[in-house]
Amino acid sequence: MNSPMISSMMIARIIVVGLLFVYASAIVRSFQNPTNKPEAADKPLPRTDRNSMLAHSELLEKKKQGRIDVYFEGDSITRRWGASDEQYKHFLANWQRNFFGWNAANFGWGGDKTQNILWRLNNGELDNVKPKIIVLLAGTNNVGKNSPQGSDDPRIKDVTRGIKAILDVCRRKAPSATIVLMGITPRNDNMLVMPIINEINQRIARFTDGRKIRYLNINEKLADNDGRLFEGMANKDGLHLDVKGYQVWADALRPIFTELLGPPAKEDHAPPPTGDPSELKTPVIPLSEDSNMIL
Repeated sequence: MNSPMISSMMIARIIVVGLLFVYASAIVRSFQNPTNKPEAADKPLPRTDRNSMLAHSELLEKKKQGRIDVYFEGDSITRRWGASDEQYKHFLANWQRNFFGWNAANFGWGGDKTQNILWRLNNGELDNVKPKIIVLLAGTNNVGKNSPQGSDDPRIKDVTRGIKAILDVCRRKAPSATIVLMGITPRNDNMLVMPIINEINQRIARFTDGRKIRYLNINEKLADNDGRLFEGMANKDGLHLDVKGYQVWADALRPIFTELLGPPAKEDHAPPPTGDPSELKTPVIPLSEDSNMIL
């Protein structure tokens, strides 16, 4: 009986993921606090589940390919738009229709909180990329869907600090880039969190300097005054955007891209889109039981 042979490339991939896990686990232990303090949104923290570690290694490779003039960063709301996953092919088609010719690349990863994005940026994903524009949407996973804890919910200050920390890293690693900071989009899985989102958005809007950091809030095009999403803007979870919602986002971004980059070129040199590594069906070693993030 012939048994399938594991290729040398596959073995190398397993070794890389294993090394990443060992490195990340050491960092996690250094962040552990015996008093079980909540994770701080402005302190870099890795995701050590095997899929996130593999995705990080793929994004490190992605940044070396092609040319990247527009760098999208965020969580699953960002990731799904430019992903190669079969289930999101209609999102990718929308991405290509709107951004082809501007060399736009997507570096979002599903389930990330601000501290996880910080860790990825601090561990190579933006190094030497030198984009002209960075589009950042982050913070909804920190907010979550738990009801507010009084009028001054601690998530407000925490997420605001986390987003400011991401801006600081982006400015340090890509000083020539113009950052388009997006307001956190509405989430309808618990309408009671909308005041938290609105307050965070008011605070992060103050980070704009009118030149290198621009604030862009599209929520009035996505939802009514109460934050209730208009029909067709999001999928059934009341959180992730659908094609109609992504088009609203694109319509807001395109004039900015045109102003800063000129009209889209007839050719595009961005790296190929990446997707969820778990969809590749290649063997990976078990690294962690922490695999419950929404991708």
